[in-house]
Amino acid sequence: MQIMGILNVTPDSFSDGGQWDTVSAAIAHGQEMIDAGATIIDIGGESTRPGADMLDAETEWARIEPVVAELSPLVTVSVDTYHAQTARRAVAAGAHIVNDVTGGNGDPEMFATVAALDCDYILQHGRGNAQTMNSMADYRGDVARVVRDELLTSRDAAIAAGIAEERIILDPGLGFAKVGDQDWNVLAGVCEFLDLGHRVLIGQSRKRFLSGTVAEGTPVTARDTATAVISGILSETDVWAVRVHNVPATMSAIAVHAKLHQASVARTGEEELQHAATRTVSERGWDAARGGA
Repeated sequence: MQIMGILNVTPDSFSDGGQWDTVSAAIAHGQEMIDAGATIIDIGGESTRPGADMLDAETEWARIEPVVAELSPLVTVSVDTYHAQTARRAVAAGAHIVNDVTGGNGDPEMFATVAALDCDYILQHGRGNAQTMNSMADYRGDVARVVRDELLTSRDAAIAAGIAEERIILDPGLGFAKVGDQDWNVLAGVCEFLDLGHRVLIGQSRKRFLSGTVAEGTPVTARDTATAVISGILSETDVWAVRVHNVPATMSAIAVHAKLHQASVARTGEEELQHAATRTVSERGWDAARGGA
């Protein structure tokens, strides 16, 4: 499973706004995440937290241009944007993936633009925009299946617009038009998305639904442990990547799960060998009792 490190070149992102909003700070933090094990860096210039103000493409590109150009030769770069113009510029500057949190609904030119660019495209589920998404978290039936069906509708539209099927990566959009236990339902139903035949990205990092796992009033960074635990669990599935703020914590959680899995496999193998040996002795004894060879 790949680790996508989040690099918010913004003043107002929900957990780290303003920390990396200078070019030098952003590039340095990107390098830190690469050194920690991130295989993808997702660079964004606009906060998409509920209630955030929308940003024009020119301002967004001015924030991220030098960061995309500097990091693209070092690592796979994903650009977090719903603006087709930003997507074009970012890929021209070296970005490899367009990460569209609106699933094509934020800009009518996005699908055609990505098709022409022939790059990987993260198609995320969501409803409405930053101002309206919470009011649209009304689902009938199993949330994971409803999200899956809505993602498939967007997926079909993307393919019809010319995006190659193998270029599409699906993201169920935790925290986007989902409230309360709805995000947990989607996580529990991750197989609904894995069964669709596309790569799947999960972005659980520091999201609001994790607030119940920490003491009330603690900063959002306190959710890093829960984020890492989910990453570790997902590493046992066919999820393609997790999108996280704290790369070292996620790497540690994945390493713990890997070691435990290795120990479990080894122990199971030893038990099977012991069981086989015992059966062989018993069978020989039974054969002797019957007068056999």
